[in-house]
Amino acid sequence: MLMPKRVKYRRLHRGRMKGKATKGNTVTYGEFGLVALEPAWITANQIEAARVAMTRYIKRGGKVYIKIFPHKSVTKKPAEVRMGSGKGAPDHWVAVVKPGRVMFEIAGVTEEQAREAIRLAGHKLPIKTKFVVKGGEA
Repeated sequence: MLMPKRVKYRRLHRGRMKGKATKGNTVTYGEFGLVALEPAWITANQIEAARVAMTRYIKRGGKVYIKIFPHKSVTKKPAEVRMGSGKGAPDHWVAVVKPGRVMFEIAGVTEEQAREAIRLAGHKLPIKTKFVVKGGEA
């Protein structure tokens, strides 16, 4: 699972996800990409599930690039604990994704293979997504 290597004082505020992505909104490394159409928190488990779905489909050909990383910790208090007495311990990690963000890229495969691999990965994510080609829309 993806998570930061070293963290200190990681009890973050929830923050807001307004606006469109200004960084990471173009296909840079690969030839095809998976773009988010809605704002969301994508958990480390969901990122891993999408990666596994893509790599399983393309087998040994091609390369998959993951362009999002779960830097944000989400805290949770244990079950059956009374209210108060501070914020809970970090439970899992999420990546903040805004609309327009390229989350995954794929290279070294045909467009049909890329389309299917990215479709499978999109099913593992809790948001609407879109397939894009480097340099243009698809």
